[in-house]
Amino acid sequence: MFEKLKQKLKKIVERVTKKTTEEAPAEIPTEKPTEVPPEAPVEAAPEVSPEVPAEVKPEAPPEVPVEVEPEIPPKVPALPKVAPKVTPPAPEAPPAKPKILPPAKPKVLRRVVARITRRELTPADVEDIIWELQVGLLESDVAVPVSDKIIDRTKELLTGRKLGLTEDPKKLVEEILLHAIREVLSTKKKVDVLELIKTKRAKGEPAVFVFLGINGHGKTTTVAKFAKYIVDHGYKPILAAADTFRAAGIEQLEIHADRLGLEVVKQRRGADAAAVAFDAIAHAKARGFDVVLIDTAGRMQTDVNLMDEMKKIVRVSKPDLKIFVGDALTGNDAVEQASTFDKAVGIDGSILCKMDADARGGAALSITQVTGKPILFLGTGQDYKDLVEFDPDFLLKALFSD
Repeated sequence: MFEKLKQKLKKIVERVTKKTTEEAPAEIPTEKPTEVPPEAPVEAAPEVSPEVPAEVKPEAPPEVPVEVEPEIPPKVPALPKVAPKVTPPAPEAPPAKPKILPPAKPKVLRRVVARITRRELTPADVEDIIWELQVGLLESDVAVPVSDKIIDRTKELLTGRKLGLTEDPKKLVEEILLHAIREVLSTKKKVDVLELIKTKRAKGEPAVFVFLGINGHGKTTTVAKFAKYIVDHGYKPILAAADTFRAAGIEQLEIHADRLGLEVVKQRRGADAAAVAFDAIAHAKARGFDVVLIDTAGRMQTDVNLMDEMKKIVRVSKPDLKIFVGDALTGNDAVEQASTFDKAVGIDGSILCKMDADARGGAALSITQVTGKPILFLGTGQDYKDLVEFDPDFLLKALFSD
């Protein structure tokens, strides 16, 4: 799931991580610090200086130039120069050490120092990374307004960010991206399907759900999956075959109902779809059904007549939820369709089908932000049980898992 977008995000995380670590060699000189060993001779100097003059003066001066000259000259001339400079500041060496020690630290400590001094991303660094993120989101068919929001938030959180001593740059960047994407997936409107059914049942009324969407995007199959979900939670649904426009639309719903052991309210092909919905609700009230699931004909958002018919169905059935069913594989098209249906009748939430085959993830990341309505369920396979309640963490895990 989301393989293309996942790979893009991985590259971005690696790139940011590299940005925060590639400066280390420039900040820590490794060749100059090798001159620090003078510390060893500094301690030895005071011991040698008193002994050498003591041996040279009392013994025969003539012998010194013959035997000692080849060995001492390199040391003796150095002593007068070193002694006056090193011995006096010997007690002052401790305060001078902080200036000399950093380059001479072991490799592990050197890396620790580098972590503190190098890990701040400049606006220039972030712009380069943001460009790659923008390309990745657009290639994944994420809607432009949504892409802009993710980018702006990521840029805001990355620019000037400094890492602490023990922080992992890769983990930090992933957390920032997760935070930005989670904001896009969240919405103020919350819908609890089971709680809604429970509330309606307490009033002695069935909950009514109308399913809307484009033809050929898995709407009827999704209705059947939704019915299975309702049954698994202890409620009794009835199906309404209000797709009287499509050939075999009624028969397809009947096949699903037979497999699940459910009842279907239907009329002939070409009948008034709103009348079918009305009959199903009346039947549910009379027979004690908990939920009415109304399957409607798929229609393009540009088909004025069918869109008017849908408005009539909604007006007659007065549904508790109007659910848009979209194909995740169509990416930004599904988002545009959901937006159009929302403007026409006001959808309450969405179900995205074929998420298991979606390599881009554009629809999932965009639809909530564009419509302002939550994703309710995700279709993750062809079996009736392959309908899962939407959880933002499910998508985020799919995006950032190895």
